[in-house]
Amino acid sequence: MSKLLIFLTLIPLLPILTTSFSPENPSGRRVLVLLDDLALKSSHSVFFNSLQSRGFDLDFKLADDPKIGLHRYGQYLYDGLILFCPTTERFGGSIDLAAILDFVDSGHDLIIAADSNASDLIREIATESGVDFDEDPAALVIDHSSYAVSNTEGDHTLIASDEYIKSDVILGSKKIEASADIAPVLFQGIGHSLNPSNSLVLKVLSASPSAYSSNPKSKLSNPPSLTGSAISLVSIVQARNNARILISGSLSMFSNRFFRSEVQKAGSPTKHEKSGNEQFLTELSKWVFHERGHLKAMNVRHHKAGEADEPTIYRVNDDLEYSVEIYEWSGASWEPYVADDVQVQFYMMSPYVLKNLSTDKKGSYFTAFKVPDVYGVFQFKIEYQRLGYTSLSLSKQIPVRPFKHNEYERFIPAAYPYYGAAFSMMTGFFIFTAVHLYSK
Repeated sequence: MSKLLIFLTLIPLLPILTTSFSPENPSGRRVLVLLDDLALKSSHSVFFNSLQSRGFDLDFKLADDPKIGLHRYGQYLYDGLILFCPTTERFGGSIDLAAILDFVDSGHDLIIAADSNASDLIREIATESGVDFDEDPAALVIDHSSYAVSNTEGDHTLIASDEYIKSDVILGSKKIEASADIAPVLFQGIGHSLNPSNSLVLKVLSASPSAYSSNPKSKLSNPPSLTGSAISLVSIVQARNNARILISGSLSMFSNRFFRSEVQKAGSPTKHEKSGNEQFLTELSKWVFHERGHLKAMNVRHHKAGEADEPTIYRVNDDLEYSVEIYEWSGASWEPYVADDVQVQFYMMSPYVLKNLSTDKKGSYFTAFKVPDVYGVFQFKIEYQRLGYTSLSLSKQIPVRPFKHNEYERFIPAAYPYYGAAFSMMTGFFIFTAVHLYSK
């Protein structure tokens, strides 16, 4: 009876387990979306529809729902989390700050969108992710030279930014444009700075040098704490376990209104019929959810030159060949990854050999080298880290032995001078003895 109850309990989890993330299919996953108000589901529908059209199963919940949770029976129910609940002071159910950090530490992805009403909880999550929002709760990013032109004068808090990161793998190879010129991204919200001690966080969308963070409803009495290009509007993090995080200081930039809005940057004569928000955030979400920039390595092989079988041990000065296959997920299938900066180390305490791998541009990387004249336990190591791509860490251990006593050459050419010296000494000794004995 108890086994039957366990079986009936696990039946609802089967769809979740079968659609979850796997190394063979990084997309097509379940994502939990936590909202302040269910009205956001319709006001931000274009963004959500783009995710669903790419195979993501979105589960919309209110952030204070007492029944929500990220895992059950030791298994995570979701592979991604979207926090569109900037005002939430406390999550419902079993979700809290520690649970979200554990979720990311387990290799799952996170999107955080804040605004001027960001709660302390959202700020703490962002701080743990490597960014610090402006401490002034009333502060907004203001720019009097790169604002979006509107019919009303406004307070210049509606920013039109085109300060993108230059990375095709993060933002896609297609330019964010609505016409011949690059279409700016509309942003209205709070700015943040990057934690200088965190080398994993990157600015994706920056403010212009003339921007600053302050309360637009009051006069400046002190210099603002955040100014110029140091202000990040949108940032990303790729953790060492390849989990990815997107942090935005504006929830409005994900809205249908901003997606479809016309935009004209101050000082520019060009008026775009559509902002760059939709393309910018769509491409960025592809990166966050591993539809792009996700690498996998397989078929690691090594063997002696001229042989095919992998040995259990090498001898010093052996000639060997090493190969590995690397592929990148394209959103639908695995494609050969092509690069010229993949390196392999033959490592024992420090690298004795460091070689660039050649590629046939079909996913295969290979090289050949001579085992160093040092015996011990070595490793073939690949530590590959490139901006925007998941890191690869491969290691394969192999011992290296010295020559056996019967494997040395019988006569070593380098020793010929010593051989000559020995025989000349013996010859000289016999000549000296003969002369000394028979000279009288």
